[in-house]
Amino acid sequence: MNPWFFLLAAIACEVLGTSLMKLANVEAPLLGHLAMYVLITLAYYFLARAMERIPLGIAYALWEAVGLVLIALVGVVVFSESLSPWQALGLFLLLGGIGLLNGDTANQAEARS
Repeated sequence: MNPWFFLLAAIACEVLGTSLMKLANVEAPLLGHLAMYVLITLAYYFLARAMERIPLGIAYALWEAVGLVLIALVGVVVFSESLSPWQALGLFLLLGGIGLLNGDTANQAEARS
């Protein structure tokens, strides 16, 4: 199966699991924590599967960065949290760094071929 699918599944599970962490403390502690643990476990499983074909640094960086941005957006949209301009700039720079990291990795792969 495509390793990028596994990476996207890992990111989705991380975002859902982390978002449930906040809900678990307010709405349904037992069910929320159980779902959170299952999703975080799945996130690590899918990340490990993605790393079978995607370089460690790339997979982990994408997992963390995209997950962080999406979790911040969930905080804003679902939990009515706010982002300061500095926080928004930090998230933007984070995504830019990931883009540079991925672009350089693609260039290195082409150079080896």
